[in-house]
Amino acid sequence: MPRLKVSAANVKPTPDAREQWLLLDRQLCFALYSSSLAMTKLYKPLLAPLGLTYPQYLVMLVLWETDGLAVGQLGQRLSLDSGTLTPLLKRLELLGHIERRRAQDDERRVDILLTSSGRKLRRQALDIPGQLACASACELNELASLTTRLHELRGQLTAAIAAG
Repeated sequence: MPRLKVSAANVKPTPDAREQWLLLDRQLCFALYSSSLAMTKLYKPLLAPLGLTYPQYLVMLVLWETDGLAVGQLGQRLSLDSGTLTPLLKRLELLGHIERRRAQDDERRVDILLTSSGRKLRRQALDIPGQLACASACELNELASLTTRLHELRGQLTAAIAAG
């Protein structure tokens, strides 16, 4: 069934309906925010055996996909600026999971490489997605569908921001 595209221009809520949209539980932003908080809390004990924080885990996920990314590419992939990313990378380096290395072809670029410890950590993380699915009481296809829709939403919001 095709989705109906609704824009602010073709929705004219009644005054009472507009009031209803100001209820906290009707706010998409709050649903996303509170879900994100719950997700982070859920991940904490799952990541403890790996010795990783949730943001460090996200960095490792990207590097497990593509080892040897430049810091800028990693930041772009995670939607993080270098001021946020640099302390994460320093800590992961201290833990022995990554190595930061200046690129030989461009000394301005710093590449991030997994160490053998960082590659081994991936095997320890293999059960985490299944544990998350179990905790969410969702089927894997439901989670995949929700993830896809959230990626679409992020793209639409990013486009709206760019359009000004």
